[in-house]
Amino acid sequence: MSLAAEILGYWAPVMEEVGLRAGTKGRFEVSLDGQLVFSKAKLGRKPTPGEIRGLLEPIVGPPQSWR
Repeated sequence: MSLAAEILGYWAPVMEEVGLRAGTKGRFEVSLDGQLVFSKAKLGRKPTPGEIRGLLEPIVGPPQSWR
C-alpha cells in the first residue's frame, strides 16, 4: 500500500487537502499544516511501514472508521 493510500484510507473524512510535490536528490518529507513530521534527509532513511501513521495519529487523532 502506498503512503498516500494509507493516509487517505485512515483520515480522508477529516482532510481538506492532500498535496504531493516533486523533490530533488531523493528527498522524502511529510508535513502537516506546515509542520515537518518526517524527513528522510534528516534521518538518513525511508520511513518504516506504519511509521508515518504513528507520527500523524497524535496530531490528527485516531484513524477514522468511514468505509
